[in-house]
Amino acid sequence: MNINDRLKAFNITLPPVSVPAAAYVPFVQTGNLVFLSGHIARKDGAPWVGQFGKNMSTAEGQAAARAVAIDLMGTLQAACQAAGGDLNLVKRIVKVMSLVNSTADFTEQHLVTNGCSELLGQVFGVKGAHARSAFGVAQIPLGACVEIELIAELG
Repeated sequence: MNINDRLKAFNITLPPVSVPAAAYVPFVQTGNLVFLSGHIARKDGAPWVGQFGKNMSTAEGQAAARAVAIDLMGTLQAACQAAGGDLNLVKRIVKVMSLVNSTADFTEQHLVTNGCSELLGQVFGVKGAHARSAFGVAQIPLGACVEIELIAELG
């Protein structure tokens, strides 16, 4: 099953690339690697605001991280199109780095980030297995609860 068929099976429609909110570009390709800038969690088109350990649960965070994964795949699709193909060009999701807006005593950043990692695995199969870092941070731009960036290898 190709990636587009898997997305349809999960009833996922990828969004267009978001316009950067500051002085950066959505992605950069160098060689076979494509680096995606951090994407913040959004809900109903607005930043998904909250802080874990204060006013958000781990389960809500997993949903937010899953939403970020969908946005990341939309940007990755644009990168693949710029390279002359579609998401089937992805040879491997190499690395995910997740920033989780959390209080000092919240320790489930890794579980929040699973919302992204698990969806990438479901969509890309073994190509979606990736290295990962998940950090707790004091704040994220616009008060978002999660920000995730991604590195992928194109074939």
